Amino acid sequence: MDRALNSDPVSTADTEGRQRWRNWIGFWLLGLCNNFAYVVMLSAAHDILQKQESHNTTTPTPAPNGTNIEIRNNSSSRYDCNAVSTAAVLLADILPTLIIKFTAPFYIHKVPYGFRVLVCFITAVVSFLMVSFSSTILLSIFGVVFASISSGLGELSFLSLSVFFNRNVLSGWGSGTGAAGVAGAFLYSAFTQAGLTPQVTLWIMLVVPVILAVSYFFLLVFPSSFPQWRRHEDGHSPSRVVNSHERRPLIEEETDTNEDAEPTREEQEDKHIRPLTFTDKIYIMKGLLKFIFPLGLVYFAEYFINQGLLELLYFPDSRLSHAEQYRWYQTLYQVGVFASRTSLVCFKIRKIFLMSLLQCVNAVLLGFAVYYQFLPNPWVVFVIVLYEGLLGGAAYVNTFFFIREETAKHEREFAMAAASVGDSLGIALSAAAALPVHHYFCSL
Repeated sequence: MDRALNSDPVSTADTEGRQRWRNWIGFWLLGLCNNFAYVVMLSAAHDILQKQESHNTTTPTPAPNGTNIEIRNNSSSRYDCNAVSTAAVLLADILPTLIIKFTAPFYIHKVPYGFRVLVCFITAVVSFLMVSFSSTILLSIFGVVFASISSGLGELSFLSLSVFFNRNVLSGWGSGTGAAGVAGAFLYSAFTQAGLTPQVTLWIMLVVPVILAVSYFFLLVFPSSFPQWRRHEDGHSPSRVVNSHERRPLIEEETDTNEDAEPTREEQEDKHIRPLTFTDKIYIMKGLLKFIFPLGLVYFAEYFINQGLLELLYFPDSRLSHAEQYRWYQTLYQVGVFASRTSLVCFKIRKIFLMSLLQCVNAVLLGFAVYYQFLPNPWVVFVIVLYEGLLGGAAYVNTFFFIREETAKHEREFAMAAASVGDSLGIALSAAAALPVHHYFCSL
């Protein structure tokens, strides 16, 4: 105690600064690995599926968003359409994550964070191995399911985890998830184009879940009271938190927030704190709708564009082939997502609903462009999809930033996990809408 009281203020500030940087980098790596493994694995799953479908004579082209496109001209359509042969993989991709995010916030607090990360690590490793060694389509789809479980559980767990740290780690998480789309697809394409098979590439990528585990267990600097291997009820029972700071999810070093300005109010909260009941959680969920709905709408519009429209925006007079145009669409989209998810360190945008409406305008505009074919060249689409990525990434990071800022301290952990259902719900609904729209255009 005396040593702490007599410590050099400059040295203490340096230590806190180093810890904040370690935590920021740790969350950046967690975001990168959580989404990176998913993107890479899904690309490989598509390649292996194509090899297993011996009757399929098309050549899959890996795209930077982790999907593949099959260039197959449909002479009966005015569009250069691809056969929709990946619906099962798409459902395997979305549904497990959606189920986890809908249900887990109501029981996941009973599972310590350390065990959750181990589950994410194991399921990611299993997904890589299962897809790399798969000999049937069904086994490959199960590999996608395991990757989806790892990604979904990881996202809601790490978002909840962020409330135990300085709020700046949210920008690290957002930037890392944005980088995953660009880096994951680039490395997968680089390895496969260098001559490595998808199977060998997957074996190399097993390092990714290892980095995730190392980042969590060895890079992050946790507060001393953090419940790493125990349930919250064990360490945060009402009888122990009345005169203790152990319950507080935010590190006390956060002097850059306004939360310490009203210590009496916080002490009053501590005296009445209790575990959240099911009724409490439903009430919180109702309050989160103002965040969940705009976030879901943003993701619905952008994935409707990505899954249902971009492939149909083909310009035969361009020097770029159809496959090259599509790859550039997805690459610029991912660049936009990465840039905007990193922007939280520079500025915040509170009007998330405005970004939702602007994204819907993009979807309507590109829908008319597909039908009437009035855009002159792919360069116009390049600008639109870059803008689309900027909107989507900004909506994501700002949603969770303001949830943290506007939610009561003892509700934040649940709120961050519960709100993560918004993006997955939007993606699932967009898939359901994009498939018939895609089929309609291809039938014209």
